[in-house]
Amino acid sequence: MASTLAKGTRAPGFTLHVTPDQTLSLDEFAGRRVVLAFYPADWSPVCGDQMSLYNHILPEFRRHGADLLGISVDGAWCHQAFARERKLHFALLSDFEPKGDVAKSYGAYRSAEGVAERALFVIDERGMIVWSYCSPIAVNPGADGILDALEALPPVEKKDGTAQNSRNVA
Repeated sequence: MASTLAKGTRAPGFTLHVTPDQTLSLDEFAGRRVVLAFYPADWSPVCGDQMSLYNHILPEFRRHGADLLGISVDGAWCHQAFARERKLHFALLSDFEPKGDVAKSYGAYRSAEGVAERALFVIDERGMIVWSYCSPIAVNPGADGILDALEALPPVEKKDGTAQNSRNVA
């Protein structure tokens, strides 16, 4: 497994294709929390299960003020078909060309196979990595670590000055 960037590291910026003709940059999420989920490939059984799980609990991420971005080396067309088939409601970003450059910058690239590691990062409002984890390639890491990391952060203040609920608050 790769040596992924650790807690306390500034998250490297990037701009990747979200569709064949549109890009998305990490800078667009400045001042917000972001969960980056690197994964090896669309259409593999473990990746499909992992992305479907995250789609199912997406409201939990959002309740903690976090946006979710999936990243793999698959092309934008492949991502579109995969997202449509799985009914995903978050962006899948294509780290296709130069192949794996963003995964490499996060220490999450498997050179021998040419795919991203199954690596997770929680980035706070300041652009700092507050949690990271690299799962064995054949193991779905689930979401507990992500949710624990988000819950450990102070509540996000809404525009009206009140705090957003954490997952333990009714």
